[in-house]
Amino acid sequence: MAKLYFKFGAMGSSKTAQALMTKFNYEEKNQTVWLIKPKTDTRDDTVGPDGKIRTVVRSRIGLYAEAEAVGPEVDLYREYLARSKTRKYSDVIVCDECQFLTAAQVNQLKDLADKHDVPSLCFGLRADFQTKLFPGSMRLFEIADSITEIKSICRCGRKATVNARFDDDGQIVTEGDQVVLGGNDRYEGMCYKCYRALIDDKLGIIK
Repeated sequence: MAKLYFKFGAMGSSKTAQALMTKFNYEEKNQTVWLIKPKTDTRDDTVGPDGKIRTVVRSRIGLYAEAEAVGPEVDLYREYLARSKTRKYSDVIVCDECQFLTAAQVNQLKDLADKHDVPSLCFGLRADFQTKLFPGSMRLFEIADSITEIKSICRCGRKATVNARFDDDGQIVTEGDQVVLGGNDRYEGMCYKCYRALIDDKLGIIK
């Protein structure tokens, strides 16, 4: 029986690289993969010669692949069934940046696994820069059949669990919109102790 998988980690834990390697491994076994990414993440999108936007999933170590962008209005269950009636049929679904999925879309992936035996492997963040769960991640924690942490380390050597956000001056950010796109220039995976220490320093809290 197929499962819905959630593989999460802090910024810099090579989630995207693992998503792309997973795609490669399935394709090496002659399995077709529907690689998707929420439309919210436009960091690596490019414009082709025809003027159309190309959605790309790209890792920090240089791996990349074209993907299909899915907006919050897309019903993944219906879209998959529609695709299965054409040559776009896929044996497996791989989703990068899954924290940006809606709760309804996570439900749809779960239904595809349960009702149509289609494995869905979701890679993404657990929580935002304020340590609050993203809606997509919350639903995955609630209903995913398999949950795995992709571990990485903080600058101090401890396990990174928090996604700290920094401004243009390198100061930690404690308020703002939940979604602000960025990479190593804006975010750093840290342990909670180091994260709190930076916040305390900013607020002038005596230790």
